[in-house]
Amino acid sequence: MDNEGKRPGWWKWTITPPQSYAIYLAALVLVFVLSFYSGTLKPKGSPGMGSPPAAQR
Repeated sequence: MDNEGKRPGWWKWTITPPQSYAIYLAALVLVFVLSFYSGTLKPKGSPGMGSPPAAQR
């Protein structure tokens, strides 16, 4: 019973060492870029809110 024939070819290619290192690094870069991009987004304010009130003494 050969289970190797049931695996798709891309998966076997992906888990070999040189490709797996490249895919791991690409995933790290993708996570970094997405988190950096989401951190630079400005939240949308409500149109009727205006500016916050000034602090009183």
